[in-house]
Amino acid sequence: MSAGSPSMPSRLPGVHWSAITRHGDSRGSFRELWRASAGFDLERRWTGADDARFVQANLSTSDAGVLRGLHYHRRQLDHWIVVAGRAFVALVDVRPAIEGRGRAVVETRELGADATVTIPIGVAHGFLALEPLHLAYLVTNEYDGSDELGFAWDDPAVGVDWPACPTPDGRPILSGRDQHNPSLADLVERLRP
Repeated sequence: MSAGSPSMPSRLPGVHWSAITRHGDSRGSFRELWRASAGFDLERRWTGADDARFVQANLSTSDAGVLRGLHYHRRQLDHWIVVAGRAFVALVDVRPAIEGRGRAVVETRELGADATVTIPIGVAHGFLALEPLHLAYLVTNEYDGSDELGFAWDDPAVGVDWPACPTPDGRPILSGRDQHNPSLADLVERLRP
């Protein structure tokens, strides 16, 4: 949850959609991005750790048409805040597939400035920048590269219904890593106990 606003329902356990409050006047505006007392649920089931807390804050900027994902963490909860721009966010709950109790579940939303989402471990995430985007995010693990997993953004077995891409050729702009991510089935096979 972000400071000052109620959580919006999600069908994915541990996911919280919300918005922050913008206070403005003729000089500009002020937004409280995070407050320790705001009631974030940092329990082990959502973070993978008994003593989880936010330990790193990041700011990602993306041009329109950049697609990042689908990324997956086993030991890190993310809390995203759209600072400026619009993004189509795709979340994929991989936990049922890894635990052998069903298929992955997809949930998508379009987020604009001041919208937030909290993403627990086991829920893959990605976004398509619909316009130039600034995304701040707090995480419960410092980056070391050992928990950076993912699967193909366009895996037909997952079926994320991505919107039209705002690039001249209609194709998303991907990182080298995201161009070569495996299928979800391959990732699940690798992660199953």
